[in-house]
Amino acid sequence: MRAVVTRVKNASVVINEQVNGQIGTGFLVLLGVGPNDTEVTADKLADKICNLRVFEDESEKMNLNLEQVGGSLLVVSQFTLYADTSSRRPGFSGAAKPDLAIPLYERFMAHCRERGFDVQHGEFGADMQVYSQNDGPVTILFDTEE
Repeated sequence: MRAVVTRVKNASVVINEQVNGQIGTGFLVLLGVGPNDTEVTADKLADKICNLRVFEDESEKMNLNLEQVGGSLLVVSQFTLYADTSSRRPGFSGAAKPDLAIPLYERFMAHCRERGFDVQHGEFGADMQVYSQNDGPVTILFDTEE
């Protein structure tokens, strides 16, 4: 799995001019699923992101995690994270097909919810507009294959 995680002050996703999900303080997670990913992969990545200590403490050090700041997650499916950019026109054959990707996308969100987090989301495969007010900015890349 690949994820781009941005610390945000707020974020939302709009589908067909309707707000589908929105959060205040937390993480905007752009999530891509690869063909070799499993439920174990999804759970490990969810734990890693939920435990990520990138929020400032009283000494202005990045030392607090999502739980400690009462944060939420906005998760948006992003198959383009598996783009093959070896040519001018990217190819996306490296991304998992929907029959694998959708259950793992949902598993990732369910695992975050089980940990007690508010998880908002987009709609898999939909044309979405994503808005965010980046905080920092702080953006972290995750790739479970590395």
